[in-house]
Amino acid sequence: MSLEQQLLRMQVDGWCILEGIIPEDCIAGVREHVQTATEKHRNPKAPDRIGHVSGFINFDKSLAPYLADRRMLDLVEEMLGPYSRISFTSATINEPGNARSGWHADWPFNQNNGGHIPAPYPDAVVHLTTIWMLTPFSGENGGTLIVPGSHRSPDNPTADNGVPPGEPYATEMNVSGNAGSVLVMDSRLWHATAANTSADPRVAVVVRYAPWWLNLDVLKPDSADRQRMVDETGRNENMVPQIPGAVYDGLPDDVKPLFRHWLV
Repeated sequence: MSLEQQLLRMQVDGWCILEGIIPEDCIAGVREHVQTATEKHRNPKAPDRIGHVSGFINFDKSLAPYLADRRMLDLVEEMLGPYSRISFTSATINEPGNARSGWHADWPFNQNNGGHIPAPYPDAVVHLTTIWMLTPFSGENGGTLIVPGSHRSPDNPTADNGVPPGEPYATEMNVSGNAGSVLVMDSRLWHATAANTSADPRVAVVVRYAPWWLNLDVLKPDSADRQRMVDETGRNENMVPQIPGAVYDGLPDDVKPLFRHWLV
């Protein structure tokens, strides 16, 4: 797809796929690094049969050379403006037998989070979720479930909008795609973890992009905003570990500006 076609898909459907961002001869190596790091650092509080690691860039930089790929940043900057930055990096592996999750929209639209934009949402793109496919995505191996066009709704099932979060939705679909491709979603889009009924893991890394003006401080450990909005209220919120200088120094030069705000 051309950039113009990508933008139209994002406007109308809330998602598109960028093909071949990771070169074919590099996919297996990146996948192996991601699986090894995930097994070593996986979150023990993650749902059963989900390999999850927050702040993944601190543990593995194998994906870093592709995060500033011009095809990716052209779309990000058209939607979010210049000086965009990365807000999250999370390894997410759907292992065989994992359960389907509930419908939700990502931060900052998940109404269960301490830091969220209250519904009804303004009709504006303020955050992008990208899922980097390191194995092919299919309906059998847990390709992400989405509801096309749901990003145009003023709320989502986490806001008690009448849609049961745990039940199938009439227009839902599994995203399918080739390894090395990237699923790009408006973070307002309703989506869910799909069950993996295959014999193999579905390996991915989730990377989210934010505009320069979006306040990320509630995600930072020990920040004043986090204390006020999470610690003092008892609400849950994602936590993104900051990046030590040694990790930052090892990033490609064109990727460093995307992470500078996380530098310790």
